[in-house]
Amino acid sequence: MASKSPTIVDIHTHIYPPKYVELLKSRTTVPYIRQLPGQTVPHLIILPQETIGRPIGDEFSSIARKVEFMDKHNISISVLSLANPWLDFLPASEAEAAAKEINDDIDAMCKLYPGRLYCLGTLPVSVGAKACVREVKRLRELQQIRGIVMGTTAMGRGLDDEAMEQVWGAIQEEGWTVFLHPHYGLPGGVYGERAGEYGHVLPLALGFPMETTIAIARMFLSGVFDKFPKLQLLLAHSGGTLPFLAGRLESCILHDKQLKEAGKLHQGRRTVWEILKTNVLLDAVIYSSVGLRAAVEAGGVDRLLFGTDHPFFPPVGEKAEEEKWLSVTLNSKAVADLFGEDQEKSQAVLGRNAMRWLKLD
Repeated sequence: MASKSPTIVDIHTHIYPPKYVELLKSRTTVPYIRQLPGQTVPHLIILPQETIGRPIGDEFSSIARKVEFMDKHNISISVLSLANPWLDFLPASEAEAAAKEINDDIDAMCKLYPGRLYCLGTLPVSVGAKACVREVKRLRELQQIRGIVMGTTAMGRGLDDEAMEQVWGAIQEEGWTVFLHPHYGLPGGVYGERAGEYGHVLPLALGFPMETTIAIARMFLSGVFDKFPKLQLLLAHSGGTLPFLAGRLESCILHDKQLKEAGKLHQGRRTVWEILKTNVLLDAVIYSSVGLRAAVEAGGVDRLLFGTDHPFFPPVGEKAEEEKWLSVTLNSKAVADLFGEDQEKSQAVLGRNAMRWLKLD
């Protein structure tokens, strides 16, 4: 008798729903969508330093194309999230209404494929804490929502902003998992004068992971996880460089005189390692078993969740439409290489962990 195929859950998969696409097309400043002369596919410009941007076909907004991708790669369930830059850029006068409309839009799209599609909500961060709390609570009314996606700047001053405490409190109370995703990267100057010759490689490969690492380190240092001990954050790209640098971060904390004088090194304080194993989840979008091993050793197998980053990083070959996506094959291979014949661990990372943590039906 043939063994049943494992359940594969993609928790790092993005979409720009139709309402969001309309919003971007109506804009003339970053972020926006524009039609370039001589091009048949519109281009998306989401970073200030971009001049051409990237092609944005219907794979970015079509729910049917999303399911087609899933079927091609044997993905059982996807948990969709609005792609960056979310609603960070909207003026306060527009953001709350937009959050409701877009969250409702994604939820409705997921209902078209019951049991296969779920989603994460987004918050009107430019309005302030009270509006965010209202949306955190309202998301409970939406059937397919299983958490919240958020950028590293939160309401504009970072995740360690004291004004965020109302939001963290509401999120903890509602039991939502927060998917933390980078967007802003590092200051462009750090990449050097020739950075423009290297496409998007430096900001995506290095800037995004460091942005995530710095953001979560600020949360550690400010005591967010001590104030909200049940908070769960799912970090994109296997936590950036956090699994590798956690020991150095903890050592720097223990050796910091300013923190000691402020009473932050008291007996019983939770270490970075403890928080990694109780409050932090990591996705498996790291593309090799080397990085995946660090993620497992930092947080544990039960806190690692598979993802693909679709529809970003498409194939670039001459027969791209026919090719399987490296974001799937490399991340799947990393799981297989790391765990070998241990199917229990492999299947936990590929699907069972997500089913449990995100309460997928």
